[in-house]
Amino acid sequence: MSRLFGSVRARATLGATLVVAVALVAAGAAVLLSLRSNLIGEAGTQAERSARAVASELAAGTPYDKLSGLDGDDGPVQVLDEHGRLVAASEDLERISGTDTDRVKPQPAVKPSGDDDDDDDAAEPLEAGEISGESVFSNGSATIDGDAEDYRFAAVEVETHDRGHLTVYAGSPLAAEHGAVRSALTVMLIGFPLLLGVVAAVTWLVTRRALRPVEGIRREMAAITHSEDLARRVPEPDTHDEIARLASTTNETLAALETSVERQRRFVADASHELRSPIASLRTQLEVAAAHPELLDLDGAVEDTVRLQRLAADLLLLARLDAGERPNDARVDLAGLAREAAEGRRGVTVDAEPVEVAGSRGQLGRVLANLLDNAQRHARSAVTVHVRREGDRAVVGVADDGDGVPEDDRERIFERFVRLDAARSRDDGGAGLGLAIARDVAVRHGGTLTAGRGPAGGALFELRLPLV
Repeated sequence: MSRLFGSVRARATLGATLVVAVALVAAGAAVLLSLRSNLIGEAGTQAERSARAVASELAAGTPYDKLSGLDGDDGPVQVLDEHGRLVAASEDLERISGTDTDRVKPQPAVKPSGDDDDDDDAAEPLEAGEISGESVFSNGSATIDGDAEDYRFAAVEVETHDRGHLTVYAGSPLAAEHGAVRSALTVMLIGFPLLLGVVAAVTWLVTRRALRPVEGIRREMAAITHSEDLARRVPEPDTHDEIARLASTTNETLAALETSVERQRRFVADASHELRSPIASLRTQLEVAAAHPELLDLDGAVEDTVRLQRLAADLLLLARLDAGERPNDARVDLAGLAREAAEGRRGVTVDAEPVEVAGSRGQLGRVLANLLDNAQRHARSAVTVHVRREGDRAVVGVADDGDGVPEDDRERIFERFVRLDAARSRDDGGAGLGLAIARDVAVRHGGTLTAGRGPAGGALFELRLPLV
């Protein structure tokens, strides 16, 4: 069963069919009840009309054997006296139920007793010749001349001049009501399944057509997964609906995934290239030292080891940032952090006002250290650090008096392992990760890091972070 309704098409078809079925059953039941009520009401009206006709003849003093309503053509009629005895009935009436008596033959009348007070609690008595304005209805059956049918009976009371209080029962057949209800029910029993079949078929076809683009997206995604070719894209239908937006979002996801994978590949390749040089140099020095201990370049070996240590730390930090590591919400005084980062550095001056931001003190300190390392590497003589407020932002500016950064390279220098030609030497430049790490940390803290031209003509790096 779970496999039978495991597709969206099957569930949509089943759901639509069930909803329509419930609506049809409810509507059909309402139609049948309304039809039955109307037909019973019409039968009751006809029965009341017949009963009042007989009551009018009784009020006019017509003898029982002369009553026109007793011929049985319009339905069974009974006349009861005030004691409930049958005094007149339709011809050929063989059996009856649903009235106050099941007798079909008149009984001798009984003279009323002078002290009879059975009607003390009854409604206001009628005057002689008056017919009650209210009728009482009931359902029953009767057999006339061998034909048994169901009837709607109406009871009408009449006060006569010489025969006292009488009650007239007249019936109208319910055959039309039964026939109409049966016919309507038969039509519904035949038509409803056909209509549900049409609804199910139409829903199945429409859903198939609607989901065809989704199947195309699924097939293409399966092919992309199998081929591992992230350059492929799923087809985007020209429908401007939810499926088109799904395809567009899927393609955007594939593009982001392709960029991420390509970035990761370049990262691994560049990291391997950067690690190869100091490892090869260190190995060469150790091999030479093993063969000729007197030629050991200890300072060079230590320098290569330190470079490897820094590069490994940078790679580890980038890995944590790429994994989505979120900074904590500790309060950090940027002015104090800038002074700590500048302490012990030659040619660095700090002009800072107290500002506080929320974040990781260690990571923000790493940003300032990287910016100062970069500025000192390219400055001629002086590096200036400014810390100030601008609206709801804290701004840290690090400027040098060097040659500056060409405008075309002011975004490229934040890419990983990117070094401009002037900084490609092992002695003057790093691995090209400092500015990339600084920008990633700034973004993780909800800020920005940009490069521009400083007051002295050199580079100006501005770090903007939200205030606490």
